Formats: sequence, C-alpha cells, structure tokens
Amino acid sequence: MLKLTGIASVMVCAATLAQACGGADDACETESGTYHISRPDNVDGPLPVVMFLHGYGGHGMASQNNQVVGQNMRARGYAVISPNALMGQRATSWNFHPEFNSGRNEAAFFTEVLKDAASRNDLDMDRVLLAGFSLGGSMTSYIACNSPDNYAAFAPVAGSFWRPEPESCDQPMNLFHTHGWRDTVVPIEGREVGSGFIQGNVFTAFETLRLVNGCAQPHATTMQDDGVFMRRRWDECAPDTALELALFPGGHTVPDGWADMVIDWFENLP
Repeated sequence: MLKLTGIASVMVCAATLAQACGGADDACETESGTYHISRPDNVDGPLPVVMFLHGYGGHGMASQNNQVVGQNMRARGYAVISPNALMGQRATSWNFHPEFNSGRNEAAFFTEVLKDAASRNDLDMDRVLLAGFSLGGSMTSYIACNSPDNYAAFAPVAGSFWRPEPESCDQPMNLFHTHGWRDTVVPIEGREVGSGFIQGNVFTAFETLRLVNGCAQPHATTMQDDGVFMRRRWDECAPDTALELALFPGGHTVPDGWADMVIDWFENLP
C-alpha cells in the first residue's frame, strides 16, 4: 500500500554497476551521513530490503554482524541496509522526536540512503521493510507515523513513541511491533529517562495506530502463541493494512526467531 516515490527511477542493474562501498571499512556516504549494506549470497535481484536502525550508542555494522538481524535477514534473501546515527553529546543517537528542532532530518537522510543504495545495487524498492531496535525502534515508529511513503511496512523492536505521543499519523500503515515482557530499559509502559523526557506507553501507541488504521475494535481480534511469542493482531481494520503486537518473555533485546516471524508477516501482507 505504501510505495516509494521517485527512488525506483534511480535504480541501476547490479550487472552494470557493482557495489563500491558498504562494508565495515568502507561505509557508503550520502550528503547527510553514512550507511552499510550487505546482500545474500547466490540470490538474484531485484532484492527485497530490510533497513535496520540500531539503538542508542550503536553502529550500523553491529546490525550487519548480528545473527538475529543481519545474518537471518540475508538468509531469507534480503539485502540489509544499516544507516549510522550521528554522534550526540554522549553517544550516537537518532534525531527521532518531532519536537526536536535541531539536528539532522533523519527522514530525509533515510531517503538519501535508499536512493544511493538503489543506484549501486539491484534492489526492489516496492519491498522495503523499515525496522529498528530500542531508539531505532522509536525512530522507526515516527517514520511510520510521519514519513511513511518510502516503505511497505515497519517493524520496531523495543522502542515506540515518546511522550507526548502522537494523536494521529499521516496515513494507515503495516506495522508489527515486538517487545520484551521483562524489558526494564524501555518498559512496555515507558519510563522517565531525564527531566520531562519520558518514553511512551506501547499500548497508548497502539490506540493511536488502530485508530489510524480504522480498526473497529480497541482489542486485538486474533491472539495466538507462536513459540515464545504471544501475538495480538487487529483484523477488522481498513483494507490493505496490518497491525500486530508480539510480546516475548525476555528483556531489552531482539529475540531469537524475530527475523523469521517478521519476514513471514511481511511476505504475507495484502
């Protein structure tokens, strides 16, 4: 339902333009920042894409090297793009909150990354999943709400809106949120991390998201156990939308099994 605007036009066949950057020591560079990219072995393009946003203090290569994220996504036939956040006062951090009035425009940066990656690789720009962990999950949630047009779906992990949470979003979406039941870094209900700087409540976020998606009921209409995951899905919603929440018994982490669960969901979207 959400298609890229203007990016597909810059795609170049990988047979005629080989990748010139993207590894640990040669990050690709755009006007606003840098990113890393890896592709599955022995898989012909155009490749579907997972763009994964690292957490606070992280780096894109950590996502590339992570078995749960990078290795498992490549094993499913996906190119993995991992942008790098800029250094803040203490650590790398995304300029994620709409009320921040200084710093990099992250939505514009991610668009730069997608355009540059498409110019270097044979990618399917109609199949881009934006995902992220912790603060990267929050960044993913805000992109889904405010700047969704470059992405087919969104999969935040252990990160959502911060207070004051958005009262609405630009348009309906496909979103799958995953969160640890025992997460104390970003609790499901949120917590104050600085004076007046408060993580939001995931269930409050879902109230906004279900209204944006036109879901008829406040409660999930389908609930199921899937291994360690307790999944809640809203079905009675606007056509060509998807909204799901998965809880698992662990803490602040991307859990084993996450990649396959989310890719299965992504590949079965309307």
